Amino acid sequence: MKPAYQKYFRDNLPHIWCAGCGNGIVMSAWARAVDELGLDKNNMIGVSGIGCSSRITGYLDLHTLHTAHGRALPFATGAKMARPDMDVFVFSGDGDCSAIGGNHFIHACRRNINMTLIVINNNIYGMTGGQFSPLTPFGKKATTAPYGSIDRSFNLCDLAIGAGASFVARGDIFHAKQLTDLIKAGYQHKGFSVIEVIAACPISYGRRNGIPNPADMMQYIKEHTVMKAAAEKMSAEELADKHIIGVLQEINEAPEYCESYAALCERVQGGTK
Repeated sequence: MKPAYQKYFRDNLPHIWCAGCGNGIVMSAWARAVDELGLDKNNMIGVSGIGCSSRITGYLDLHTLHTAHGRALPFATGAKMARPDMDVFVFSGDGDCSAIGGNHFIHACRRNINMTLIVINNNIYGMTGGQFSPLTPFGKKATTAPYGSIDRSFNLCDLAIGAGASFVARGDIFHAKQLTDLIKAGYQHKGFSVIEVIAACPISYGRRNGIPNPADMMQYIKEHTVMKAAAEKMSAEELADKHIIGVLQEINEAPEYCESYAALCERVQGGTK
């Protein structure tokens, strides 16, 4: 018997991701979330850029856009501006979103347009050759950092908060039920929602950094994530190599971009300045 959320997928499964990849878990968590919310797939737009995680839109039976590298958010913004009545979800990777798409990311945060961005952070450019990304931890290896990266990595959620995103959360693929709930909360928030997901890439990242086994990568993620409530009782030293998971910021008073634009148009058409 097919699960209830199967209706959101096209008939091209099983997927082509590597064994142990976290993208399938994220895609499943998203499908469970929208199914529990009762969303109409004919009223949804899925947008992605380029990368392993961006292949998600190819499996979804929605209105989908598989766009240029790093440009998912501008395409999604255009779609939402044209059809503010539709539900827009953006799927991006750590390189796609924070490197070539970094400028688009910070401006999407400050505009506060009502859509949900899911950033799958597996710490590496998985599809394009295993290069280090802006989210690769300091000292970790990649094809372009064979002796370990000396770049300090972004804290993507802190960057989103600083840029003005009105909803910011972090989840991970080990705590899949919590991830489903975070995606639901992000959708229900009126404004721009950023959900970072700590994910596994055993091939391009794990085997270069001593964690080639998918089960070991899941265990590593479990041991290096801390619920927000628990983190509040821990010292900076205890949190040094940990990811805090949960809702990290929610602001409900910020003006939503589509509504502000509609009000501006009405004012101008009415002859007022």
